[in-house]
Amino acid sequence: MPAVRLAVDAREVLLRYGQRVAVAASTFTIPAGAFTAIIGPNGSGKSTVLNAIAGIVEPSAGTLRVEGGGARASYVLQSTKVNEGLHVTVAEVVTMGRYATTGPYGRLRARDRAAVDRAMDRMGIRGLAARHLHELSGGERQRVFVAQGIAQDHEVLLLDEPLTGLDLNSAHAIDEMIHEEQAAGRTVIMTTHDLAEARSADWVLLLAGRVVASGSPAEVLTVEHLTEAYGPSLLHVDDGGFFLDDPAHQPVPGRHVHQERTIHAEPPSADEHG
Repeated sequence: MPAVRLAVDAREVLLRYGQRVAVAASTFTIPAGAFTAIIGPNGSGKSTVLNAIAGIVEPSAGTLRVEGGGARASYVLQSTKVNEGLHVTVAEVVTMGRYATTGPYGRLRARDRAAVDRAMDRMGIRGLAARHLHELSGGERQRVFVAQGIAQDHEVLLLDEPLTGLDLNSAHAIDEMIHEEQAAGRTVIMTTHDLAEARSADWVLLLAGRVVASGSPAEVLTVEHLTEAYGPSLLHVDDGGFFLDDPAHQPVPGRHVHQERTIHAEPPSADEHG
């Protein structure tokens, strides 16, 4: 039986910010070409793991190997707040995704322009190209930053809570993008607070200052593991099922509410817009 190709292989990796341990020594793998969800309570180390995979944080101990050395990883932060004095257009922000290959002063080639246009089309923001970033809604801005990420040449896409509090159209656009990335053979790694999103993934890392468990959703998202990560006060068991009462992820009226669904949602119907 052939070995599973790995996008990330971590062995007893210890991650710190200064003297503070963010993720205690942990061993885990992330398969290539899969959609992986990283879940855990606030302060559990989710973003730190993404930063380490992106090469922003160096391990204090252990080893962390990323396929391709991390050079082909594109990182999309949760960026919905923008400086009002920053007069930059949507097209300019997405074009920044090509700087890794052209450099900030490099000339755009035809393939660079095509990558920018394709990314804007995929995220449904071509009509916003001339708008300034500060004029957009939070969901529109998130789609712009995702477009910037997928405009970059990459094999691994890192997403830091991209669906939290978004409108339905923006959430659907990002869901569809994840499906397309996988279909193209790329690896998608996403942090989330939402149990339903984690259940829809191919692979899950459950964190609580260390990796509590990793594997398929069925293996990881058990009452035992979730109680260990969140504590019994946040995990509620009812009629054979369970849910997390995590105050870090409360539904916002009129926004995308996570439900039991696959990550590849159907297009929202007209009566869902409210």
